[in-house]
Order: sequence, then C-alpha cells, then structure tokens
Amino acid sequence: MPYRNVAAQLADGPFASIEYREETGSTNADAAELLGDERFGGHTIVAEFQRHGAGRKGRSWHAMPGTALLFSTILPRSIDVDRLWLVPFWVALAVRAGLRNCGLVTTLQWPNDLLLHDRKLGGILCQSRVTAATARVACGVGINVHRLAGAGTVIEPAPAFCDEVAPVERAALLVAILRTYDATLAQLDDAVPVMRDWEAAAEIPGRRYRIAKDNAREPFEAIAQSLDEGGGLRVLCDDGTRERVEMADARVLR
Repeated sequence: MPYRNVAAQLADGPFASIEYREETGSTNADAAELLGDERFGGHTIVAEFQRHGAGRKGRSWHAMPGTALLFSTILPRSIDVDRLWLVPFWVALAVRAGLRNCGLVTTLQWPNDLLLHDRKLGGILCQSRVTAATARVACGVGINVHRLAGAGTVIEPAPAFCDEVAPVERAALLVAILRTYDATLAQLDDAVPVMRDWEAAAEIPGRRYRIAKDNAREPFEAIAQSLDEGGGLRVLCDDGTRERVEMADARVLR
C-alpha cells in the first residue's frame, strides 16, 4: 500500500485519518457521503485509480493507475457559508507549498489549476454540505506525478508531470500538503491574506489569460488584474475595457 506510513507521520495533528482505496468512482463523491458525520473531520480518502474523476463543470479528470496523487480531504472544522468561495484558493496555496517542499515550483491559474512550465500539473475541486450559515467541506485534489513510459494521453493540451522536473514520492507529497493544511487552517477566517498570497502565486497582476465564457461564442484575451472577494477575476481586456469574470460562468483556456 503506497500510503501506509502517512497516518503515522501526521499522528500529532487533525489530518491523521487516512483511508486508501485501490479503485473508486471518485474520492470527492466518497468524501461527500461523509460530510454529514462530524466524526470524519480531517479524514482523507486517497485512491490509486478513479473511474469517474471529475473537474469543474462536469469535465473529466483522467489519470492512469500509478501516475497521480488523487485524494479528497474533509476539513476538520465548519466554514462560514460566505467564505466557501475562499476554500479552493486556500487549497491551491497549500498544494503549491507541498509541491515546493518536494522540489517543484508551480504557478497557480484561476480558478483552480496548478501549472508547471505553463502546462496543467494539477487541479482542485471542492464540495460542501451547507447547514444554516456554515458548511462542511471536502477538498479534492489531483496531481500528475509519474508519466508512464510509452503511455499516451487523451488530454489536449498535454499535461505536465512532477517527475519531468524532480523525482516525487506520492506519499511524501501527501504528507507535505496535509501538514500545510494543518499549519494554515486558520487562514480561512481572513480572506484578504489568502487572496493576496494567491495573486502572487498566480503572477497577478500581469498574467495573460484566454477566457471562454459559457454564454459567448468566442473566447477573449485579457490581462488578469486581481482576485475579487467571492472568487471572481478582475481583468483588463485587449480593447481597454475592464470586467469581472465570475467563477461559475467561465473557464481559462491554455
């Protein structure tokens, strides 16, 4: 079992509960079923293979067995509903810190991608269960770690893999990310520092984006200016106009 010693390394913190599944439909779907039970706060489900791995807007996440770190972590505390939008940006910073601990420097891309040399290395998808003014949240992460020799890909453009830059052990990367979750969990109570740190990690202002809106025929080019409260992106369009792009209404093309 590739993650046998992870729980022992995290035994002194709130993220020490690790469940390994050789195969599952989706770690996020598995975690979502547990969100109503507070006993599973801090619990992580990690899988070798997902049959139905998912990204934003119903898109698929493809990863051959043995190639990726695929996991979902239930946060050990409730989150105020008005700060739910902040969670994936906080997760992205934690994942980036874990990757840096393993020798990889990545760039964040709005709203939920990690890039290595401008190719997608990983993605984030969070799910929640709301009760009144608070919610329990599962944070799903997928990171391409090992490119298998001779393996093709159905993804265009081609993704990046950690071992193109540095050898990475998936268990060590999982430990590094969960330790960062533990060290930074309190940041979810203050949006502004997370927003500013995310902007710096995404090289904003100044990063050029090609954005496809759900209700538009053609994508448009813009320079990202800042992350807004609520998760929207402020951009300067090539025609000189400025606008706010909503997370729910658009995606970034590479």
